Amino acid sequence: MRVYVAGPYTKGDVVLNTRAAIEAGQTLLLAGHAPFVPHLTHFWHLMFPGPYEQWLELDLAWLEVCEALIRLPGESSGADGEVRRAIELKIPVYYSVGDFLHRPSRHGIET
Repeated sequence: MRVYVAGPYTKGDVVLNTRAAIEAGQTLLLAGHAPFVPHLTHFWHLMFPGPYEQWLELDLAWLEVCEALIRLPGESSGADGEVRRAIELKIPVYYSVGDFLHRPSRHGIET
């Protein structure tokens, strides 16, 4: 399943926030999912700086094709906006990787 990882980036330590998002993505990858971790644009931005709006537009384009969103803990107006957009798109939102991984499947079988 394509899963969008939303969480803090600029509030707090950018490196630690990026690490937390990548760790969540790794857990999802190992569980057989295809995570999209928008925090990875941190590295792209280091090489080719761009305005915040550019990265947000890119992230939201990917959100539209995801089948779930996981909201990591922490204050983030950007991640809150991604949650709002997911709800508008009727994409299920989970508030931890564990909640997502232990959700009942559509067929009533745990995945």
